Amino acid sequence: MSPYSRPLEVAHEHALGWLGSLGERPVPAQASIEQVVAALGPDLPERGCPPEEAVALLAEASDAGLTAMGSGRFFGFVIGGTHPAALAADWLVSAWDQNTGLRTVTPAHSAVEDIASSWVLDLLGLPAESAVGFTTGATMANFTALAAGRDAVLRRAGWDVARHGLSGGPAVRVLVGAERHDTVDVALRYLGLGAPDVVDVDDQGRVRPDALEQSLTEGAPGPVVVVLQAGNIHSGASDPFVETIETAHRHGAWVHVDGAFGLWAAASPAYRHLVRGHEGADSWATDAHKTLNVPYDSGLCIVRDAAALQAAMGVQGAYLVRDEVCQPLDKVPELSRRGRAVPVWAVLRSLGRDGVAELVERLCGHADAFAGALRTVPGVTVVNDVVFTQVCLGFGSDERTDEVVRRLLADGTTWMTGSSWHGQRVLRISVSNWSTTEDDVERCVEAVRRVAGEVVGVPA
Repeated sequence: MSPYSRPLEVAHEHALGWLGSLGERPVPAQASIEQVVAALGPDLPERGCPPEEAVALLAEASDAGLTAMGSGRFFGFVIGGTHPAALAADWLVSAWDQNTGLRTVTPAHSAVEDIASSWVLDLLGLPAESAVGFTTGATMANFTALAAGRDAVLRRAGWDVARHGLSGGPAVRVLVGAERHDTVDVALRYLGLGAPDVVDVDDQGRVRPDALEQSLTEGAPGPVVVVLQAGNIHSGASDPFVETIETAHRHGAWVHVDGAFGLWAAASPAYRHLVRGHEGADSWATDAHKTLNVPYDSGLCIVRDAAALQAAMGVQGAYLVRDEVCQPLDKVPELSRRGRAVPVWAVLRSLGRDGVAELVERLCGHADAFAGALRTVPGVTVVNDVVFTQVCLGFGSDERTDEVVRRLLADGTTWMTGSSWHGQRVLRISVSNWSTTEDDVERCVEAVRRVAGEVVGVPA
């Protein structure tokens, strides 16, 4: 018998048990960190145990401390579940154990990555010549694309950042919307670009074209990057790309679109209008573990000018086996990396073009159902225009809203996240999971209705 047989059998048994429990188990974790530590055993044993015993202990001790993020009733954060095809393919990625940085060393993965890249560009309506890098997540996808943009605008200004670094070179001005995601600022900090200039947005968080024009006109001359957004985390709205991209390019800016979850609107004929004009940008970032529902470690960095991405990320080494084609390692920050393209290919192959569109439309339909049902609940206000997958609720006062959040988590039926938007506390519902059903929505609406009724006595 293979030494892998029993550990994998035990893991398979526990994985199926976990997945089978998602329909009914409470969504929040039921054990504390301290309780899980005690169950695992905090002290390193003097002697080991068979691999299958270690796997069984891990699964059994961890079970109560796991949040059911893959449940159809989890709506906290903007994260999907894992589609069956993607999960099974991800198991193969670990079994195959390929370091996928070089094409000729891992031809199978390179073929899968080529096809998956082409399919993603096609589905999202992006230029076919674009380079696609498979990163750890949307944060690093933003980082990678903005690195290409930073270097490109500095080259246009006559500065070689790869040779000289940033010190002594022209300052790069970065403009962002007032409601961009915080990971954009993190990426800019990693890149040594500092805090961005903030552009005013409308009541749904969309960059105002007139405000962008004013900021670009009044700003100091020099290299400029403009970061736009597909999918505001509170409203789901996307920036008006036709007007903002034209304005930015007229001022010589590199335009990047952070589309962690909202970029997938382009894959649906019914929702494509939300991102109209997005294809005119220079780079894009999205996260396949959100709307596409593949496992974590699956960001996508897309850059129209493949040479710009390779110039920013390329690695040279005498021992690296290379050919004339741009290598996977030339498109992401890591040299060593797992086969991230495999689960993306698997879910796209399983769903097909129509299935991806139906997935997007189903998620949006559930968001509409939440909004429609909860508008009828006394004391509940839907505070955003529900255009995509995000619904934000108010309950009359910040105190009531926070109490609803607290009681919902204690109730266990669902997980919805408390947040702040436009100066008030809100309950945010992010519909991202492929497995969410109409019954899940009804159960969760009833939980909100029940809890909202309980907090009527909380002062407004």
